[in-house]
Amino acid sequence: MQSLPVVVLGFLLGMLHATDADHVIAVSTIVSRERSLGSAVRVGFLWGVGHTFTVFIVGAAIILFNLVIPHRLEQAMEFCVALMLILLGVITLMWVRRRVRVALTPAPAEGLAEHAHDKPVSAGHLHMHAHGDHVHAHKHGRGAAEHGDAGMPLTWLDRHLGGLSVYQALRPLSIGIVHGLAGSAAVALLVLARIREPGWAVAYLLLFGVGTTAGMMLITSLVAVPFLRTHRLPALNVSLQAAGGLLSLGLGCFIAWHIGVS
Repeated sequence: MQSLPVVVLGFLLGMLHATDADHVIAVSTIVSRERSLGSAVRVGFLWGVGHTFTVFIVGAAIILFNLVIPHRLEQAMEFCVALMLILLGVITLMWVRRRVRVALTPAPAEGLAEHAHDKPVSAGHLHMHAHGDHVHAHKHGRGAAEHGDAGMPLTWLDRHLGGLSVYQALRPLSIGIVHGLAGSAAVALLVLARIREPGWAVAYLLLFGVGTTAGMMLITSLVAVPFLRTHRLPALNVSLQAAGGLLSLGLGCFIAWHIGVS
């Protein structure tokens, strides 16, 4: 039973692990678009489930089968985290750009519809609408089916799958899985240095995952507050989203650069 205190400590260390900068910034890019505190907490839960899954599977394999993760493979996993942060940053900044473009597009004059017959049919007018998290504009009139940014894979996915709960859940879940891959070897080696019994070591991994999930649920609820409070202040809300996107992009580039020169 001497390992019990160390296993319980795993829960607290898991909560602390959730506060890592790359974790917080990554989930912030998703939480910034949520419309309620409950959905933000759900993001943290799904991230924690994905993170726990990979940490437990890879960590348990290392502990039970004495596997050794090559240094190059560890770096490759970390590089995946960097690429993911860069992608999340770019996606968030594209979302911000669309919001700004929609906000700056002048609305048609009130009497425009009455004189629409005086204009060429091909001219049309802009109409803004959303598909899930995706906001875009398209023209009415001839060629009305033509959408801006329609050829982009992200736009296509958001338009066709944005309303599906499974699609919404896959994003935080996949981010957690990638983060779990990058940190599983280090967590397992830390456990092995303190707990020799495989059963207790695996229990530590489970409690570590539960703690990480609880910590991320708390963090996402806190991160969501400023975004939820500024929904009626579009300029400030967009600025916060842009800051999150830039942080994600910058941290991803820094991690990639650090791996490249080390």
